[in-house]
Amino acid sequence: MLRPFTMLFGENAAPTELFRRAGAAALNAILPLSCPVNGEPVAGVGALSARAWEKIRFIDEPFCARCGAPFAVDFGEGAECAACIADPPAFDRARAGVVYDDASHALIVGYKHADRTDLAPLLAGWLARAGAGMVTASSILAPVPLHRRRLFARRFNQSAELAQRLARAKDARFAPLFFERLRATPSQKGMSADQRRRNLAGAIGVRAGSVPLARSAHVIIIDDVMTTGATLNACARAARKAGAATVEALVLARAMKDTPALG
Repeated sequence: MLRPFTMLFGENAAPTELFRRAGAAALNAILPLSCPVNGEPVAGVGALSARAWEKIRFIDEPFCARCGAPFAVDFGEGAECAACIADPPAFDRARAGVVYDDASHALIVGYKHADRTDLAPLLAGWLARAGAGMVTASSILAPVPLHRRRLFARRFNQSAELAQRLARAKDARFAPLFFERLRATPSQKGMSADQRRRNLAGAIGVRAGSVPLARSAHVIIIDDVMTTGATLNACARAARKAGAATVEALVLARAMKDTPALG
């Protein structure tokens, strides 16, 4: 059994995955553990150094009631940012754990592309912090889907791994196959907001088997990074079309205007 299916459908790891974990544990026993952000020695797997913790910028109130973008000053309860007022997103609200900058970028890229799944508990904890009061036992946690070719190349869906951990912690429903990629899309790194919207037009839908689950449901879209919101909006529109009553989004990190385009 290939690893994408073990990471997408549940926790029961295939034998090859168990061997990989055993090998990683043996390697950690020989080599000193290091912080994934700055390489400094740390006490355990997936831990951050003190200096790395200082660089993580958590997102707390005040922020936009709709998209969760941080405000410099408190405009009062229910205040929305200018972007949401001018062009309301398809989701009811979105929340993010941290600002997407150099420090969080190092963690997320390591998690997604360098097989650092040992970081999943830490990152899922940040997601739970951001979603406090949002996730309930009646929520359906639906990760943003990967096209099958990208899933095969990456070997796991990073958003599904986070969603599964969050669902377990909050006793919510984990729906890894709620959404599907209807067609492959190019990487969105470097694209403008308008290019991202066009790139994702008609690319995401709710699987036919999940439509009954979607009707009148509280769906929470789970993703790792929110840049322009194009992916979340595409998922939200699909969930609305399938009959969802409330559609929200919960992401690990979000890019801000004062942060570089890290991709």
